[in-house]
Amino acid sequence: MAAGTEEDLLLKSFMSEVSEVERDNEVTRILSCFKLNPFEHLNLSFDSSVDEVKKQYRRMSLLVHPDKCKHPQAKEAFAALAKAQQLLLDPPEREYLLSQIGTAKQELKLKRKKELKRDNASKIKAMVDEGKSEQQYEQSEEFKQQLKLKVREVLTEQEWRRRKMAMRISEEEGRLKKDEEETKEMWKRKREHEEQWEETRDRRVSSWRDFMKTGKKGKKGEIRPPKLKTEDPNKSYVQRPVKRS
Repeated sequence: MAAGTEEDLLLKSFMSEVSEVERDNEVTRILSCFKLNPFEHLNLSFDSSVDEVKKQYRRMSLLVHPDKCKHPQAKEAFAALAKAQQLLLDPPEREYLLSQIGTAKQELKLKRKKELKRDNASKIKAMVDEGKSEQQYEQSEEFKQQLKLKVREVLTEQEWRRRKMAMRISEEEGRLKKDEEETKEMWKRKREHEEQWEETRDRRVSSWRDFMKTGKKGKKGEIRPPKLKTEDPNKSYVQRPVKRS
């Protein structure tokens, strides 16, 4: 029997002995984790390797698997673990998370330096230890807890920026779509107008020809003044009688 198969059987046997209370507690823990940090869901440190991620997921997924765990939200917890592993195994997502963790760590270090400037004793000790006290601090549970909270803060801020940017992009796309629809509607109306104009062209030409043949008619019931008679039919004004000898 292969070593991997023996290990699988041993792990399954161990998981079968875990009490329902422990399974339920784990489901509750997973669902209460900060949603933007997959390291929390898998209960891993921020410097965990890819292999450690895979092993931890395998162990915990057996613990909260809906077929093994009777908790009503076991399916949700199992899905959360699967998503956490997917994010941590995806190179771009993992790189993004690690960069945000690095940002949070730098902010904590900067804050600590400012505190040391106000505390001469700690500053002197740090100089004497040549950075050893700083390393010890970063390995302490106090720093790990602070880093965990700071990472939440940084990820929350970045997610809020991302959502605002997505909202602006959506609004801009909506505006462009509206402008495009209005432009299409304008050209549609123009095209319909041109088609109607072409359809009535023959009728307009015919009406104009009839008008030119018959001339402009006066309005019904309109009285026009009589035309003045003159000796010269080419003149429209009244001439005085010409005396003849």
